[in-house]
Amino acid sequence: MLHLMNVARSESGWGWWPSWRPTSMSLLKSTEAKILARESQLCFHVLCETACRVSVFIAVSPKRTPLVMVHGFGGGVGLWIRNLDPLCRSRPVMAFDLLGFGRSSRPPFPLDAAQAEEKSVGSIEHWRRALGLERMILLGHSLGGYLATSYAIQYPERVCHLILVDPWGFPERPQPVVAGADDKKPKLPRWVKAVLSVVTLFNPLAVIRAAGPWGPGLVQKFRPDFKRKFEDLFDDDTMTQYIYHCNAQRPSGEVGFRAMSESLGWARRPMLQRVHLLPPELPVTLLYGARSWMDSSTGSRVAQLRPRSHTYTVIEGASHHIYADQPDEFNRVVRNICDSVD
Repeated sequence: MLHLMNVARSESGWGWWPSWRPTSMSLLKSTEAKILARESQLCFHVLCETACRVSVFIAVSPKRTPLVMVHGFGGGVGLWIRNLDPLCRSRPVMAFDLLGFGRSSRPPFPLDAAQAEEKSVGSIEHWRRALGLERMILLGHSLGGYLATSYAIQYPERVCHLILVDPWGFPERPQPVVAGADDKKPKLPRWVKAVLSVVTLFNPLAVIRAAGPWGPGLVQKFRPDFKRKFEDLFDDDTMTQYIYHCNAQRPSGEVGFRAMSESLGWARRPMLQRVHLLPPELPVTLLYGARSWMDSSTGSRVAQLRPRSHTYTVIEGASHHIYADQPDEFNRVVRNICDSVD
């Protein structure tokens, strides 16, 4: 079994880097602990052979099919704080940090898109074996939705329902659009434009690390929405600090994301080209935020490709982070999907 890597080492090996960058894995751990302390359910952590840390929330009915939740790019288990307790009242809920993100280990990632994707998907299968899960309801948000779909294609016998929440990486890169032709479509948030402007030149989150002591302030400036989404739970900068500490560590998962994406964040291997590989009988549900910058028309295209096992829902008042923008409605929809399984 591998242990979590010590992130005190710098990306370049320079000894002064940790003091320049006000973060550490221990700070991430303490910030996450503050977030998860609000949970009423029992939580414990498991390290599998890939050192993917799994947070397991034990519910009242442990014999029901577990719901497994996969976060998106730059996230971690703490972002599910509005969902874990409500969802695990009737079944086990498991949330884990993707390999290379959060408190998971941060190994080198291949620069080839297919190999980087396989490394992430393989780590999901490793922890499933470590926990002895037979089948699960698999939910993925954004990048997590992309990887969850890839996992379901490779291990369909392990997934009894696939829930994709504002998934990234499905559509093919579109042709240039004439100015003014689609003014009604939600515009990309400023933070997305900032990330996409550097994704082809550097690791996407390099600017946070390079900012050194100004990194936390940079996150607050570009992601003030995270503080607003959770302001009734935390009246300080807990959530933006969590985002900072998740993403100021040694780059790993973001290297894999860069390998899987091309300019402007489109997937090099669009999932729409492979969604037909899912078993026809596997139920798939796509959830989109009505105000999201993601292209919700992907849901219609998936429905055309999988007419026998697909549902498509738009949640009003929600942007890309549906689970935090409209948590009550999100939890209700997800709970109903889970109850349809068992």
